[in-house]
Amino acid sequence: MRPQAYTMRRATGGSRTAQMRHDDPVPRQAVKMRQVMIQHPRAIRSFVTRTGRITAAQERALEEFWPHFGVDFSPAPLDLTQLFGRTVPLTVEIGFGNGDNLLALAATHPERSYLGIEVHRPGVGRLMLALHERGLANVRVVRHDAVEVLRHQLAPGAAEEILILFPDPWPKKRHHKRRLLQRDFAELAASRLCSDGVLRLATDWEPYAGQMLEVLEQTAGLRNLSTQGGFVPRPATREPTRFERRGERLGHGVWDLAFQRR
Repeated sequence: MRPQAYTMRRATGGSRTAQMRHDDPVPRQAVKMRQVMIQHPRAIRSFVTRTGRITAAQERALEEFWPHFGVDFSPAPLDLTQLFGRTVPLTVEIGFGNGDNLLALAATHPERSYLGIEVHRPGVGRLMLALHERGLANVRVVRHDAVEVLRHQLAPGAAEEILILFPDPWPKKRHHKRRLLQRDFAELAASRLCSDGVLRLATDWEPYAGQMLEVLEQTAGLRNLSTQGGFVPRPATREPTRFERRGERLGHGVWDLAFQRR
């Protein structure tokens, strides 16, 4: 049998044609890489990190106020009492965007602590600047993947409330696997709620709303707070985002869900 020909990419970026026999051993480096990929499969993320335009003020806020408001990611549970300097109910908002809702909640409820999770620098900088200007001290921010933060940094039963407002709907079918609200994540979020804690969600994408409802109805330990077994009215405490207000002007619907930990 003639040896197979294959194309190998050089380190310099060029290519050459080489000969490999069927009984030739697989290069040790390739075997090692394959083993690493099997042991540590690449996670599918629900977000794409976009650089976005960040203002000079937001950049300064990130640098100046991170020591006060920022929490570095670490694969160890947070000591919330030490972090906030008190023991009070905790609300976690995942993907807070530009921070309008989180800011309004923190100002209205100084008796509560808030942990915001967001990956985009402009939104984090904008929120920190606003927190400083308003003198609010009951908010901390983690700029990292929410799945990893909940899994590693938030202890089971730590949160009284988790908010997920207008997550990316990933409307194309081939991207549905990127949606945040999947079975595994719903179970993880439920486990981080204390007894009677509430998971609140909202979306303006009706097909995603249906998927959210289906996933949460099948999540052990959660019960729907809707008396009709479907969606709930928008809570008065939720600050409408600019995208939501724009959608309302265009006649778009918004679907809210609320599920309580039993």
